[in-house]
Amino acid sequence: MKSTKIVFLCCLLFVSFMSQSCATSKKVTTSKKTQVVKKTTASSNAKTTAYKKNVTASYYHDKFNGRKTASGAIFDNKKQTAAHKKLPFGTEVKVTNRANGKWVRVIINDRGPFTKGREIDLSKKAFMDITDDPKSGLLKVDIEIIEK
Repeated sequence: MKSTKIVFLCCLLFVSFMSQSCATSKKVTTSKKTQVVKKTTASSNAKTTAYKKNVTASYYHDKFNGRKTASGAIFDNKKQTAAHKKLPFGTEVKVTNRANGKWVRVIINDRGPFTKGREIDLSKKAFMDITDDPKSGLLKVDIEIIEK
């Protein structure tokens, strides 16, 4: 009797998990097979305010991984974060590459860059997501503040 209850609870948990899983995804049917595609938030529909246009962005070197940022967070080059001299910590910004129109959403969690002529330091992941040339270390970008 006890093992039947355990099997029943396991089945119930599985069904619950699957129903939640289905609620966060939608099915897309193609001619050959059915794929499950995760829903994404409409980031492009978020209200933004222009902050600065045609400024230079750079990215963090890997040597900063694991170090504390000015906000106290541990830096991770694989996350979508950035450093800015004046924007408050926690501010979400949209950074758009002027050359190709690709953009990324990042959260300010550090201070910098401290090199003259640079406006924002992106994590390596964020930088690589919007660049066409992974060997380049600088981009011309537009920065917009995402309003919540």
